[in-house]
Amino acid sequence: MTNKYHHGNLRNALIEAGVEILEEEGNNALSLRKVARKVGVSHAAPYRHFENKELLIAAIADEGYAKLEEKMNSVTTEFSDDSSVQIIELGWAYIHFAIENPNHLRVMFTDFSESCTLETGDSFALLVNSIIAGQEANDVVAGDTVQLALALWATVHGLSTLLIENKIPAVNSGTVSAEEVARASLLTIFNGLRKKIT
Repeated sequence: MTNKYHHGNLRNALIEAGVEILEEEGNNALSLRKVARKVGVSHAAPYRHFENKELLIAAIADEGYAKLEEKMNSVTTEFSDDSSVQIIELGWAYIHFAIENPNHLRVMFTDFSESCTLETGDSFALLVNSIIAGQEANDVVAGDTVQLALALWATVHGLSTLLIENKIPAVNSGTVSAEEVARASLLTIFNGLRKKIT
């Protein structure tokens, strides 16, 4: 079995197994021993890549940040000609990522010790740049772009958390879809950012 995971494949397999255990059993069930068993390697094998469970969780978080950045990068490319649409679509990309990868999102915002250095990527910078483009196009109100981006991010992250924790009754009952709720909320948020023409 070990031969299957040469040239760094074991590390990726351990991360994938860790995500599966998180999805099936939750954070408390995750351990390096259980991950090793799921992958089919010796109990000692994971320690070549991760000294402890926290470092495995940090690697899962890193993978989540990379996936999120990739998703948001594709949005900025696809909607490069319209900053207003781009801002809304970036918000939806974040929420859609959360719905598709709830356990990644949860571990991305876990409290890690100083021994863990996360690769959080440039997702937030993409949002800031989109707001700057909106201001330059006269679509978004003037102001501190980082503060505007923080307000948007906080709202989008909060909505993502409500959705993945099944805290929105209308979505749970099937009255509306998660995307409908998300897009209506994003439009409301963006209308608050929109520059008023007098």
